[in-house]
Amino acid sequence: MSQTLTFGDSCAPITCHAWNKDRTQIAFSPNNNEVHIYQKEGNEWKQTNNLVEHDLRVMGIDWAPNTNRIVTCSVDRNAYVWTQGDDGKWTTTLVLLRINRAATCVKWSPAENKFAVGSGARLISICYFEKENNWWVSKHIKKPIRSTVTTLDWHPNNILLVAGSADFKVRVFSAYIKDIEDQPGPNVWGSKLPLGQLLAEFPNSPSGGGWVHSVSFSADGNKVAWVGHDSSISIADATQGKSMIKVKTEYLPFLGCNWISNNSLLVAGHSCIPLLYCHDGDELRFVAKLDNTQRKESGGLSAMKKFQSLDRQARIETSDTYLDSIHQNAITCISLYKGTKANAKKFSTSGLDGQLVIWDLDSLERSIEGLKIV
Repeated sequence: MSQTLTFGDSCAPITCHAWNKDRTQIAFSPNNNEVHIYQKEGNEWKQTNNLVEHDLRVMGIDWAPNTNRIVTCSVDRNAYVWTQGDDGKWTTTLVLLRINRAATCVKWSPAENKFAVGSGARLISICYFEKENNWWVSKHIKKPIRSTVTTLDWHPNNILLVAGSADFKVRVFSAYIKDIEDQPGPNVWGSKLPLGQLLAEFPNSPSGGGWVHSVSFSADGNKVAWVGHDSSISIADATQGKSMIKVKTEYLPFLGCNWISNNSLLVAGHSCIPLLYCHDGDELRFVAKLDNTQRKESGGLSAMKKFQSLDRQARIETSDTYLDSIHQNAITCISLYKGTKANAKKFSTSGLDGQLVIWDLDSLERSIEGLKIV
């Protein structure tokens, strides 16, 4: 069903996490300027490296599966590409982002020859390697972004990029770099593809509707899903004339979304529970909560407990703060653990409670009544 991992004796919130190709190593940031790398040894996870190059809090980590490079970005306005030497040590390569505000998110392209960094400078840096100077240089996508770029995702064709931002908009851009790539052909989103070309723009709602927390391209690249701070989930389909469906949910706002098949979308956030939605024709329907943990009944309240509660929190009520879920605080990051966006088998979530949980979709499908992933 699900497996919970905790790393070390720290219970610091996990800002973001990323897996290596064979899932034997994980990189995550414990809400500070460090990136910790743990390796699986038998049933134990042992820390092998601590990447300390950033001065301020790390906001994004992505691990390229084939080239085995890690990219990190931080509030200190920098990004670094980390490469592992034969001795197991990680070394950095400089990235010239040319931004004057915090870097907020980072994502390798599917071909791993470039990556995108979103920032508070209201722009996206598309970075690629320049051999002559041995550094990563960037080209900027600026217009018409009006606020901090909060989330990014690449199209499977390695050319298009979707970005969500705090100006309540989701935009699809071309991120074609002519120095390193062949001229791309037309696709369902558009045919003119110079760098920075705006191919689609979707408002989260006509009257604003909350900033966008997470975006995701489907496996075939025809659909974009996003979640906003107004507890909404939206999907736009390029094959249906870029039409958009939006569903307002009864839950607290979601912070992450990811496709696990061409029609099934996984979302999670401040409600601490991953939820599954299905896109069917022109409707988006709720399928199931993927965490059906039952609360452990605690014994009656003792007088001692009552005084402890009074002492600690200056309150007499007996309610404890344990939630009916595995995660005890907001889920901030969803990552695929096994399978692809077209057919995911397992996924992992990390959150503000310092836990990382690996969920098995096959066993969840068997144990939760009415759950069918299509």
